[in-house]
Amino acid sequence: MSENDKFEDDLLVAMTRTGEGFRTEQGELVAGGYQRGRRRWRRRSTAAVVGGAAALALVGGGAVYLTGSPAKDAAPVAAAAAPSGSAGLTPAASPSAASASEAPAAPPVSGDDVVAAFKALLPAGQTFDAKGTGTEPPAGKPYGGGISATASLVFDDGHGKAAMGISLGRLGDNDPNRSQNTCPDKKLVPYDACTATTLPDGSTLTVFQGYEYPDKHVSTKWWNAKLIGKDGRQIELSEWNSAAEKDAADSRTAPPLSPEQLKAIVTDKSWDKVVASIPEPKPVRTRDTGKEYSAQEILQITAKLLPSGLRETEVNDKGDGYANFVLDDGKGKSLVEVNVQDWGHNEVTKEQVFGNAETKPDGSKVVVRKQPGNPAGWIVDALHPDGTRVVVAAYNSGSQRTPATRTTPVLTDEQLQTIALSPEWKLKK
Repeated sequence: MSENDKFEDDLLVAMTRTGEGFRTEQGELVAGGYQRGRRRWRRRSTAAVVGGAAALALVGGGAVYLTGSPAKDAAPVAAAAAPSGSAGLTPAASPSAASASEAPAAPPVSGDDVVAAFKALLPAGQTFDAKGTGTEPPAGKPYGGGISATASLVFDDGHGKAAMGISLGRLGDNDPNRSQNTCPDKKLVPYDACTATTLPDGSTLTVFQGYEYPDKHVSTKWWNAKLIGKDGRQIELSEWNSAAEKDAADSRTAPPLSPEQLKAIVTDKSWDKVVASIPEPKPVRTRDTGKEYSAQEILQITAKLLPSGLRETEVNDKGDGYANFVLDDGKGKSLVEVNVQDWGHNEVTKEQVFGNAETKPDGSKVVVRKQPGNPAGWIVDALHPDGTRVVVAAYNSGSQRTPATRTTPVLTDEQLQTIALSPEWKLKK
């Protein structure tokens, strides 16, 4: 795991645990850390599936896609229409037929059964190195949601080997991840195509065609379909155009399954019995977002603080505590990210982050960093006297993942400070 990946994971864990943990050691990750942390968690969970270990819960964000052409060498999806019972799994209730909280879980399904069901849904071809995990939770450990059953294998339809993995789990009624099945922000995660749709039964489906590494320093493609059902089922299928997720040469132009085939597999009724056998998740401890600034509120405030003549475009206005937008003064696009958080009780971390900060006359503390790179980022990190923390980052490109389009960001560090230190930011009571 790279240092950046490890940092993103650490950041996500800290924020999940405290609701406030927000580190600033690496400038690129400061303002967008929450969003990218979620995507890294999701991508790490998929990696665990392909490795045969179900260790992490799946989360939306990094973040999944459909304007690109389907793989030309993919076999017809008709091959996936094998009878649902062909793998020894009898269809149970459809995703919309019952609530996850009604009947107790059915008897556990074995890892071998999950592998057999997965193989039965694949087009004609050979499979290798198949592994699976069943739905029985470890003794003494109540099921907490996320991944429960998995299958991973290498598939070859005669046009090159491809790693594949599928995971199945359940989300509790109050799990916020039920509503987080959308395409990622392309300014943060480049991809070729992505679609997010609501199916007739109310389930949501995201189909993504992107890359194993967002900066594309390796050409390996990562395609993914994620289904979240009304009953809380979460089924996610990933495939690559190489025999392994990482550290393997590309063996074909594109992964073997087309977007239509990815959809057909994750929505197939043969998974009903697996889902029915997954124990009901324990309740999720959700964060109270009532005191957080929504993305829309952040954008409304920053719009008033921009220099004359600049206008927010390409906005990301979903979620709480974070927003981003693009500015263009006619000399090239510049991405701007804004985080707003309550740090009223983070005394120890305040000292760690702002111990050497400049103190303004009103008592606010501010740290300014200029992060080199391509693109480069300028970051202003401000702590207001009431404990409101505002981090504003600007880049000399319209995306974090594309080369610089200008020498410096549109906003100067003084203008970034004007935004971060504005009295408009007040701690919500």
